[in-house]
Amino acid sequence: MTNNQFDNLNLSPNARKVLKNWRTILISLILLIIALSSFFQIKTEEAGIVTRFGKYTRKVDPGLNVKLPFIEKVQKVAVERQQKLEFGFRTIRAGIQTNYSKSGYSNESFMLTGDLNLADVEWVVQYRIDDPYKFLFKVRNPETTLRDISEAAVRQIVGDRTVDEVITVGRTEIATKVEEMIQKICDDYSIGTKIDQVVLQDVNPPDPVKAAFNAVNEAGQEKETLINQAKSEYNKVIPKARGQAKETIQKAEGYATERVNNAKGEVARFNALYIEYIKAPEVTKRRIYLETMAAVIPKLGTKIITDEKGSNVLPLLQMQLNEKTIKE
Repeated sequence: MTNNQFDNLNLSPNARKVLKNWRTILISLILLIIALSSFFQIKTEEAGIVTRFGKYTRKVDPGLNVKLPFIEKVQKVAVERQQKLEFGFRTIRAGIQTNYSKSGYSNESFMLTGDLNLADVEWVVQYRIDDPYKFLFKVRNPETTLRDISEAAVRQIVGDRTVDEVITVGRTEIATKVEEMIQKICDDYSIGTKIDQVVLQDVNPPDPVKAAFNAVNEAGQEKETLINQAKSEYNKVIPKARGQAKETIQKAEGYATERVNNAKGEVARFNALYIEYIKAPEVTKRRIYLETMAAVIPKLGTKIITDEKGSNVLPLLQMQLNEKTIKE
């Protein structure tokens, strides 16, 4: 429409102004749409994959980026966020008291063990996307494929072990083996995921035999308790006995040393007396006799031993001799 035609219309001044500048408004609107479709934001935990007519062109890092409008598209992939797959149950509501549901998922968790028993195994696979290109373009439905790989790996590992190993002592080993197997298959399939951890959430026997297995577990725990108590008593008694034995040995060694030293001293004393005896036999004999009497007589109390042929009246006297009297 021309300006004269706008003037002939019965419009308000603002409406006339807008209609006269419609070309400028249209161009501004087109430029705005182009700008909005050209610039995009990638969050810190994401990576952007740009495709042109569906074909991969490049990977962009977090921040503000530019693409060709209407030609290129961006797919955002959370590469820093840890994701998880649940098997045998699903989380209904997460929080302080998380609610789970097992209804309809028993076909994932029931497994046949190596000794032909059933076990109800619930587990969680925690993973990250480390290569967004492989995750988007190398495998169709990568999450479904990862779920199938995880279930196959767990069934294989559980099928090689007895039900007792699965329920009790072998859980850590099973989780480690499953994690290694899933990662290897993911690398072979080029899924582009990194397995962080496999957690056996809950492993139970089927309901009809659960009571028997619980009794076995209680017996095993009681066994461990008794073993620990026995080890505790062992640690109390054995070190004490070893200490007493060491003390006895040391006392015996000390006594032996004392006896040897005393014997050597007696030998030295005897040799010294013998040398003096050779020099003066009678004097030495008399001295030894007197020294012996001086040591023995004080111990006799009121008894005095004399020669039976003696005629002295001294033995008839009631005298209390002491050490001083003997020395005098």
